[in-house]
Amino acid sequence: MADRDIAILDELNDLLETERAALLAGDIDAVGRVLDTKEKLLRDLAECAASDTEGLDEIRIKITRNQELIESAMKGIEAVAQRFAAIRKVRRSLETYDRSGRRKMIDISPGGRLEKRA
Repeated sequence: MADRDIAILDELNDLLETERAALLAGDIDAVGRVLDTKEKLLRDLAECAASDTEGLDEIRIKITRNQELIESAMKGIEAVAQRFAAIRKVRRSLETYDRSGRRKMIDISPGGRLEKRA
C-alpha cells in the first residue's frame, strides 16, 4: 500500500472518530462541517489502488456505525418536529367530545382567550 493510501486511510479514520463524537454529543453543526472532507477522502480512497483490506474493513465498519447514529439522530429530530407540531396545534385549537361522544374541534383565535371553569 502506498504512503498516500495510508495517509488517506488514517485521515478518514480520524475524521470518522470525530464525526462519531459529534453525533454522540448531539453536535449536528460539527457533523455538517466534516461532511465535505469525508466525501473528498472517500473519493480519494476510491481512486487509490488500496490493497489493505483490513484497513478498509475498519473504515467500512466505522462508516456503517456512524450511518446508524445519523439515522437515529434523524429519527430524533423528526420526533421533536412532530412534537412541536402537536404543541402548535394545541395552541390553535382544542379537541374535546360532545355529549354523544363525537370529537369536536374548538378553534382558539390568536387574540382570544380560553376560560377554564371548574
